[in-house]
Amino acid sequence: MVTRMSQLFVRTLRDDPADAEVASHRWLVRAGYIRRVAPGIYSWLPLGLKVMAKVERIIREEMDSIGAQEVRFPALLPREPYQATNRWTEYGPNLFRLQDRKGSDYLLGPTHEEMFTLMVKDLYSSYKDLPLSLYQIQTKYRDEARPRAGLLRGREFVMKDSYSFDIDQAGLQASYDAHRGAYINIFDRLGLTYVIVKANAGAMGGSASEEFLAVLEAGEDTFVRSPGGYAANVEAVQIQSPAAIDASDVPPPSPLPSPNDHTIDTLVARLNAERPRADRAWTGADTLKNVVFMLVAPDGTRTPLVVGLPGDREVDLKRLEAVVGPAEAVPFADADFESYPALVKGFIGPQVLGERSESKVRYLVDPRVVPGTRWVTGANERDLHVVDLVCGRDFTPDGYLDVAEIRAGDPAPDGSGPLELARGIEMGHIFQLGKKYAEALGLKVLDQSGRLTTVTMGSYGVGVSRAVAAVAESTCDEKGLAWPRHLAPFDVLIVATGKDAAVFEAATTLSIELEALGIDVLLDDRPASPGVKFADSEILGIPTVVVVGRGLADGVVEVRDRASGERTTVAVSLAATAVADAIRGD
Repeated sequence: MVTRMSQLFVRTLRDDPADAEVASHRWLVRAGYIRRVAPGIYSWLPLGLKVMAKVERIIREEMDSIGAQEVRFPALLPREPYQATNRWTEYGPNLFRLQDRKGSDYLLGPTHEEMFTLMVKDLYSSYKDLPLSLYQIQTKYRDEARPRAGLLRGREFVMKDSYSFDIDQAGLQASYDAHRGAYINIFDRLGLTYVIVKANAGAMGGSASEEFLAVLEAGEDTFVRSPGGYAANVEAVQIQSPAAIDASDVPPPSPLPSPNDHTIDTLVARLNAERPRADRAWTGADTLKNVVFMLVAPDGTRTPLVVGLPGDREVDLKRLEAVVGPAEAVPFADADFESYPALVKGFIGPQVLGERSESKVRYLVDPRVVPGTRWVTGANERDLHVVDLVCGRDFTPDGYLDVAEIRAGDPAPDGSGPLELARGIEMGHIFQLGKKYAEALGLKVLDQSGRLTTVTMGSYGVGVSRAVAAVAESTCDEKGLAWPRHLAPFDVLIVATGKDAAVFEAATTLSIELEALGIDVLLDDRPASPGVKFADSEILGIPTVVVVGRGLADGVVEVRDRASGERTTVAVSLAATAVADAIRGD
């Protein structure tokens, strides 16, 4: 049955949606693949669903190839399992919570670790039942504070999540490796340029963790890579601490009056003017900046934290949140400073910091702040700094916290060269969860010795709806979408132009011939102008466009390649076979 645009539920738009920030969002809306319902929430139209179904087919084929079995859980879930793992609290405001008419608490599932764990607990009891891998493709819900970029950061999205269950760590490693290989195949088949990077497990928990990032400027994730092959999400980069320094010849700390020096730049300028060094000029790297945060736990508990780092660096909030989560790090407010009078805003020094100090404020420093390093920092008095304050001699931090910004040119942690920064879209994330959820929910089986042992788990996710956006983002151009053939909603768009009935009859005949050859065809039979139809053919992004129009009088049709723009003419009598052969040869 030929699909006709005159009957297809689609309307293209001539103007960009007002909230479109990235190309994929703009074109998916304008081409009639999705429609916005609310911030971060979209309806899928027939064209969009056809593309997503093809993404899902690839994922299912690769998951099935490693022996994983598909299940489906509800999106509406009871509170109790998530309370047992403490994620009812840890997820904080990102969780959609609701109550039924009886007052019982429910949530809309953000992920389903608990449900998978309980299902396996309910049905399996022996090591003979393992290894086991289960997966589902289902809608997830997260109350994102700032939904953006269309399908790339939404409150409702489709995800493939799978979970492996093994008797020991060796089994988990084998399951992890199998999923990793399946993911490589998935993203290769999707045609994405991607990189596998070391990542943090975050709220998921677990040990080993890797992300699959599509390399695109529209991505909101920053990752690093080196010439020697090191690759990591910036949140997972761990710098190497330098060796301790002998500071026995460093003079005692001395005060530096610094009226109105509230920035590192003004402080450095004063140092070079009033305390010039003999060996070189002072820089921001010689100063110790102490940044104050209030950590707000999901239950509302507030705990102050001061982060000390070289003054030429800034705290990377994403790196900080990855470490302190599920707490949220917020800047100190004026009221907070009033509650901690020892912290003099703009002139905070480590002398009054630490859990053993009078202030009782926890003080964690950058790994570069090693014993023996000397610093210019605040003196805890307004308009006063101190010079030659030595770590380990004049102050002792409570510990280390690696949350400073990572810069291009920084050395890779493994010594494989200078780091390059790039942008990407997270497409997949794999975790070795270990026993966190199995212990919390009592998932145990009898081992070979007849003893109960806790099952070890892995968790593996792919953003299905996000993959649609990522492919659109990587293949679109200034005219519209340009799908790769294996993901396009149709193989061929046949455009009938003009008003001559013979043109529409020929276009219909060609469509039927192509359908008989197994080619998926969309026929534009609308009574619209050629200009409108040609514009829509570019916006829709169908890889092959056949124009039936003026050339019909000469017995030819025009075949256009959407991606390359190449145009050829083919005899009408040979068109179906020629187009079908070209498609099969792609």
